[in-house]
Amino acid sequence: MENSQDTIQVDIFGLSLTPSISGGGYAIILKEISGNRRIPIIIGQYEAQSIALELEGIKPPRPLTHDLLKEVIDTFGYSVNYITINELRDSTFYAKIKFDSSSIEEMDARPSDAIAIALKFSAPIYVNSDIMDEVGFIPEFDEQILPKDDFGEGDSASESDLSTDPYSEKPGETSKNLTNQEKKIIQLKSELDEALTKEDYEKAASLRDEIKKMEISNFN
Repeated sequence: MENSQDTIQVDIFGLSLTPSISGGGYAIILKEISGNRRIPIIIGQYEAQSIALELEGIKPPRPLTHDLLKEVIDTFGYSVNYITINELRDSTFYAKIKFDSSSIEEMDARPSDAIAIALKFSAPIYVNSDIMDEVGFIPEFDEQILPKDDFGEGDSASESDLSTDPYSEKPGETSKNLTNQEKKIIQLKSELDEALTKEDYEKAASLRDEIKKMEISNFN
């Protein structure tokens, strides 16, 4: 069953099992199925490991918490239709789990738990479209968004993708032709690339927001 709300279906683009530098958390990257925008969500170590095991198809010798939750849900004769990351408040994501019974209301959950349970039931994952519009971003280089792992491969950037940055210096063009604001944007984008390479997704999100604001003001 599909989510009828104003949402966008996403898939797990990748998972970082390296903690971010600033927050110490792990990051899961969600990518819209019908587009190229990504959303990074910082999650805990246990949840990251649980999701990684499910993505790899590895069954632990004893059931972990999310395995137990699935068993309980199955035992009572229910299933999960879908999960929705429905709210972003004070830099914190919120999610809801929708069961296959009209008698059960959507259940509040942390996004990490909701995603782990969705994987257990092969249920689709949705993101509120307002959240995607607010924090979703398209990386300049897909290979810099995630470490090389087995959880998913991004499309490599084409030559046209590499030349779409209006602030990139063309061959033979000097920085003398750029305004101070354009130079600042170039610097921020360089810092953004570095943050993504280091998997510091919290810093990357902050830099991305700052770049967007400067680009909007630059074109006004």
